[in-house]
Amino acid sequence: MRPRKEIIRGLHNLRPEHAECVATIGSFDGVHLGHQAVLKQVIRKAQSLGLPAVVILFEPQPTEYLSGHNLSRQKAPARLMRFREKAEALFEAGIERVFCLYFNEPLRSLSASDFIEKVIIQGLQPRYLVVGDDLHFGRDRGGEFALLQQAGKAHGFDVENTDTYEFQGQRVSSTRVREVLAQDNFQFAAQLLGKPYTLSGRVIYGQQLGRQLGVPTANVPLRRHRSPLFGVFAVQVRLCGGERRPGVANIGVRPTVDGESRAVLEVHLLDFDQSIYGEAITVEFEKKLRDERAFGSLTLLKEQIFYDIDAARQFFSSKL
Repeated sequence: MRPRKEIIRGLHNLRPEHAECVATIGSFDGVHLGHQAVLKQVIRKAQSLGLPAVVILFEPQPTEYLSGHNLSRQKAPARLMRFREKAEALFEAGIERVFCLYFNEPLRSLSASDFIEKVIIQGLQPRYLVVGDDLHFGRDRGGEFALLQQAGKAHGFDVENTDTYEFQGQRVSSTRVREVLAQDNFQFAAQLLGKPYTLSGRVIYGQQLGRQLGVPTANVPLRRHRSPLFGVFAVQVRLCGGERRPGVANIGVRPTVDGESRAVLEVHLLDFDQSIYGEAITVEFEKKLRDERAFGSLTLLKEQIFYDIDAARQFFSSKL
């Protein structure tokens, strides 16, 4: 029986049993409808050949690495998914293995031909590759479909291209999803993604300021250099047992308190008073209530938080 839901980190962790597969390569940030079309193609071919379906990913994402040190990485595109969220979405789509390559200077410096030789031919050894129509790889993005196809003919693996996936006459891409989220159009984002946009992670201990203000919050690390969302939102929160609770979420740098170099996610669950520290939660965004802003005092901040809670209650009541 073939293994399910396996993450392989780095070329050095490839084993002989990992050879022979149907694979695709890309960033797959968001795992949107366009990505899903590619994944279905991979899975169909894998099933027909009786081979595992594999996705090749990079961490950090190349655009993050190429943006340089941490501060300038704020210029990289906002990340829709952290690695764990992405892997889970790929597994949910039917992918069996995620092969993750650490994107660093040695990998970035590989020419397209060397990338094919070391990663594809000597490394993963696929029988079949499915690649998107916009794939570029290797140093200076010099590799593309034709080069892969030539290598496949020489080394005994097939390479299949995929067409651009369009929705309502426009190409579906991670960039398009980011633009729609920036416009707070969560309904359209859900259409492009095939499901509502969410952020997930484990609840950690914060500064306990929310509890001191009478509004306890669950703090979830975003684990990304840039968030695609900022502000205060009405949200639905899925707890680890599957229960869904309405809430208010803030994504920002906490300017009134101490300021943060990266955005943090804080969620207050309405009419809920249980400890969920250490639990994994998923936050689904339904409506933006306001932008984040600084307040002159904690008293003013507390007043605004209760206004936000009332606004969220009104929003959820209007849906009943």
